[in-house]
Amino acid sequence: MNKISAVELQQRLDAGEQLNILDVREPSEYAEINMGAKLLPLGEIMNGQIDEIEDWKNTEIIIHCRSGKRSMQACMMLEQQLGFTNTVNLEGGIIAWSQLA
Repeated sequence: MNKISAVELQQRLDAGEQLNILDVREPSEYAEINMGAKLLPLGEIMNGQIDEIEDWKNTEIIIHCRSGKRSMQACMMLEQQLGFTNTVNLEGGIIAWSQLA
């Protein structure tokens, strides 16, 4: 698992990079504020319900939650149990990202 800061993520988005970004919060949290990432709650990942992102297995996936804790769990689960090869945790989560605006 790698890490990325909100500033680095914003720079990559501003540069036009096509990124696989995964939001592991709950739907109600996503409805309040989101960055347009694919929503797949942590509970579904922990249950192995990852069909939606199966084709991301060998690509970089930037994962975020509210503060960075759930996304860290998601990174570990995806890499250690589900065979994903390049997970990146957004440090500070959506809180840090939203402070850039």
